[in-house]
Amino acid sequence: QVQLVESGGGLVQAGGSLRLSCAASGRTFSIYAMGWFRQAPGKEREFVAALRLSSSVTYYADSVKGRFTISRDNAKNTVNLQMNDLKPEDTAVYYCAAKIGYSLNLYGGYDYWGQGTQVTVSS
Repeated sequence: QVQLVESGGGLVQAGGSLRLSCAASGRTFSIYAMGWFRQAPGKEREFVAALRLSSSVTYYADSVKGRFTISRDNAKNTVNLQMNDLKPEDTAVYYCAAKIGYSLNLYGGYDYWGQGTQVTVSS
């Protein structure tokens, strides 16, 4: 089992920045990749970013490329999402997710999820 806890959400004005963190615990040695997803009201959950832990290769949705950065902090066993130049359309609940075992596809099929953290961007 893997437990994930997100933190760092909040209210920010358009153009501002926020940094989300995801703390992993439990059988973290089994994690192959970490991802961030978001779900806005009335919309389906969508992929935001992912990090393949073995190679540190990152993947981003086109809508956030160049503005968001996913990274890991090995000392703290966390994965972070730095969000810059935030836009009102970035408003959503953001979820951290962990994928167990090798996979070519990091855009879905995650095994464990956090409870989510709200990000609200005002115009």
